[in-house]
Amino acid sequence: MSEWEILRNNCLSCRACPLWQTRKNVVFGVGDPQSELLFIGEGPGANEDELGEPFVGRSGQLLDGMLEMIGLQRNQIYIANIVKCRPPQNRDPLPAEQDACAGWLDRQLELIRPKLIVCLGRIAAKRMIDKGFAITRQHGQWYERGETLIMATFHPAALLRDPSRRPDAFDDFESLRLRIGERCERLHCE
Repeated sequence: MSEWEILRNNCLSCRACPLWQTRKNVVFGVGDPQSELLFIGEGPGANEDELGEPFVGRSGQLLDGMLEMIGLQRNQIYIANIVKCRPPQNRDPLPAEQDACAGWLDRQLELIRPKLIVCLGRIAAKRMIDKGFAITRQHGQWYERGETLIMATFHPAALLRDPSRRPDAFDDFESLRLRIGERCERLHCE
């Protein structure tokens, strides 16, 4: 069994925080675990909890469309979350829940070794970039973290609630397309 499979199997039986008691499925992640591009959301919603895969509802459809806009498919990237189990009523994951889940994402990052990370929404940005991150002001800006560049954009669910933010998110994805061309060897936008 590969290190990735061992990590996934261990994560699927996690009981590190109370979220395990209300989950239907652990949402470990989806996509190519050798991708140079990693997207990180905050946590699973109802659809994701039901199916065990991130971004499968309307938010997922919007994310897929934005990826297609820059010539990418979901199977070319990897998508993970800050927390792997759904918080009740889709509330924000609590800091203690994020801390309990941090080891899973840290290990995913070690194994994937992405060249680019895109945080989807403020929760992921606050965890991955800066605790004081302001998504409306700082979206689309790139930050260096060792060998990796990281950027945050609006969560697709936020874009569904407030379509006026879509042009900003599309600009962020255009910036992503440029970074892929500069930094990625195997990943190409078509």
